Amino acid sequence: MPLKVYAAGASLAVLLVAGVAQAGETLTVYTYDSFVSEWGPGPGIEKAFEARCDCDLEFVALPGGVDILQRLRLEGQGTAADVVLGLDMNLMAEARSLDLLAPHGVDTAALDLPIAWDDDTFLPYDWGHFAFVYDTEQLSDPPDSFEALLEAPEDVKVILQDPRTSVTGLGLLLWIKKVYGEQAPEVWSRLQERVLTVTNGWSQAYFSLFMNGEAPMVLSYATSPAYHMAVEGTDRYQAAEFEEGHYLQVETAAMVADTEQPELARKFLAFVLTPDFQRHIPLGNVMHPAIDLGDELPAVYDRLIAPKSLAFSPEEVQAHRREWIREWRNAVAQ
Repeated sequence: MPLKVYAAGASLAVLLVAGVAQAGETLTVYTYDSFVSEWGPGPGIEKAFEARCDCDLEFVALPGGVDILQRLRLEGQGTAADVVLGLDMNLMAEARSLDLLAPHGVDTAALDLPIAWDDDTFLPYDWGHFAFVYDTEQLSDPPDSFEALLEAPEDVKVILQDPRTSVTGLGLLLWIKKVYGEQAPEVWSRLQERVLTVTNGWSQAYFSLFMNGEAPMVLSYATSPAYHMAVEGTDRYQAAEFEEGHYLQVETAAMVADTEQPELARKFLAFVLTPDFQRHIPLGNVMHPAIDLGDELPAVYDRLIAPKSLAFSPEEVQAHRREWIREWRNAVAQ
């Protein structure tokens, strides 16, 4: 969801979402911190799952998906996690290579994604497209392509995130690479003229800078305007639709192979694709739900852009991510 915090740092913070723990066993889920914040989907999901599991659902919060992957790599088979929630499709292959995860065993017939999905380890729970969100009070004619952004007037600045520390930053890296291929370094070099700053994470870029009027555009998600329209009652913030298409993000949950709570972990993963979980996604995580919610989907989702999906396979990202990050670093350093 776009309302995610991908700040740098690897410190581990445990957030127990408010509520009285029920009797029974504890299921430990590694996720990102905004997921379990008071405005995120975590509190509602915890309450709904604990009502059916006779257990305590305990969230361990990390800054973002990259940090979840790093924590798994550091802890190895000794990880305290039973389930990891927040690894997106661009991190899947690297996570799989750690050999720490098990098949989810969930019937995925109910999935409603813009791409086919047949992975038996990573279970989608939401999806969205990366996009440039703009402030209509600062920018009346937003760019409709990368070329239009590159040729925009000098005062049209954009706030980006670092692809080494931010999932959204990595998304833009892959988006530009998918559209431009070998010409990506040239595009990054030209884009530098439009960049106000590059932050470590999405939250700093969106809330601390963009929402305070520091720039008319910020790298975020095509779904971000849904929150402003539905919760804040304003159309001020919108997503620019690019004619090249937009890079797709699918977020997933997975079960740790050596969990001491395998039955409980499988029960949670089966719960992920139920309305009791999914109804908390559209305005809690501000992403598209992974199943069709019918009339429960907030009406503002009908007003969002619906761009063409672009994506590399998880294996392509794993094979080239470090190479492409070096390419980006060299291009922006010139």
